[in-house]
Amino acid sequence: TVVRKQTAAPRGKVVAGTRLYSSDAPPEKISRYPVPYRKDLPYDIVELMEEVETKGGFLPNVFKVLSHRPAEFRAFFAYYNELMNKETGRLSKADRELIVVATSAHNKCLYCVVSHSALHRIYSKKPTLADQVTVNYKNVELSPREHAMLDFAMAVCRSDTITEQHFQALEDQGFDREDAWDIAAIAAFFAMSNRLAHLTDMRPNLEFYNMGRVPRDKSKDGGQTKM
Repeated sequence: TVVRKQTAAPRGKVVAGTRLYSSDAPPEKISRYPVPYRKDLPYDIVELMEEVETKGGFLPNVFKVLSHRPAEFRAFFAYYNELMNKETGRLSKADRELIVVATSAHNKCLYCVVSHSALHRIYSKKPTLADQVTVNYKNVELSPREHAMLDFAMAVCRSDTITEQHFQALEDQGFDREDAWDIAAIAAFFAMSNRLAHLTDMRPNLEFYNMGRVPRDKSKDGGQTKM
């Protein structure tokens, strides 16, 4: 193995796309934009990062990449939490993650497909379903309810003209108009997230690839990781 000597960056400068959270960690390309030193970030952002890292065992790269713009970081995760972590309505957490997987696959977003497939596996306890949905959800053995949910999400994702027939198809499966808003908002929010991932060339953490595929050792952490 050839080990190449790294050239140190000038003091106070941040090398674009380099992980700088640990002085011991090797450089890791996760973004084409600079990733700030944690010590230079506002306290509330550092606090959130540490909470997520403690619960999940690692810090998802989206937190590092979006910390390049702290104000937008706060707005992004505030809306994310409103959409993905609430307990109201008729959408389960697994439903919400499946919407992200299907629409992100359509938008060719590697980061969101990989990270949210991992979360879907955990919430649904189905280790292969998200992989199948990524390829073509119409050929997957989903329930009529799930098909209606994803049909509506994809209509929003593709910017189709939304008609009363779209709402009726949802209502036939037990969803109401507020659920339709949730489905549409998730598809719309992650359309933005997908495009930010394209812009930054955001790369998924390796940990996401195996999450939910094998039984989890619950003694090692206290909760689930966000996206």
